[in-house]
Amino acid sequence: MGLWSRKNSKEVPGFWVDYLALFDRKQQKSPIEKVRFVAFDTETTGFDYIDDRVLSIGAIAINNKTIDVVDQLELYLEQDVFNSDTVEIHGIRKNNNLNTISESTAIEMFIKYIGNSILIAHHANFDRNMMNKILERHGLGVLKNKFLDTGVLFSKTKHLVYRSHRKHTHYSLDELCDDLMISKSDRHTASGDAFITAMAFLKIMAKLKIDKTDKVSILF
Repeated sequence: MGLWSRKNSKEVPGFWVDYLALFDRKQQKSPIEKVRFVAFDTETTGFDYIDDRVLSIGAIAINNKTIDVVDQLELYLEQDVFNSDTVEIHGIRKNNNLNTISESTAIEMFIKYIGNSILIAHHANFDRNMMNKILERHGLGVLKNKFLDTGVLFSKTKHLVYRSHRKHTHYSLDELCDDLMISKSDRHTASGDAFITAMAFLKIMAKLKIDKTDKVSILF
């Protein structure tokens, strides 16, 4: 895996060409157990898409409606931007003894890992925008994958009507953990939150009663 940058070359990197090719043809609707989902999370220096940066990326696959613990990705990025205020949340310090990689290497590894999988995130717009900004900084396009937001899916569960006085979609991941009885032991690490998001997704799907005859399109 070599270093690349559109800033220094007119050539589009091969991994991006390969990624786009996965979306050239219209994807067929498949039974949910045949679809690869990837739950992912980012830890960042803050919430500004322009000025803040991704510090770590955690991702884990769901295959055949089961979390596949051998099919996961964990990346720590070199810190060019530092915000001491957010260290209290994610615990990633600038001089941590971590094996860090460049932003360009990280986005290449992430794109190769996700392929054309359906991506799952909690408050997905934030993570999608942060990843798209990385792509933009390196002269590439935007993510083509379909996204699912566990907060939005959670709001669709029938039990919510009876357990909440008002229906909304801005549920925190902690609220999902409490309601769905998921351990919070690894909260606020990218890989931990990715795993929690995957667990939440499967529990929400069970509540929505999606069975083998249903197609993935029911989720959108």
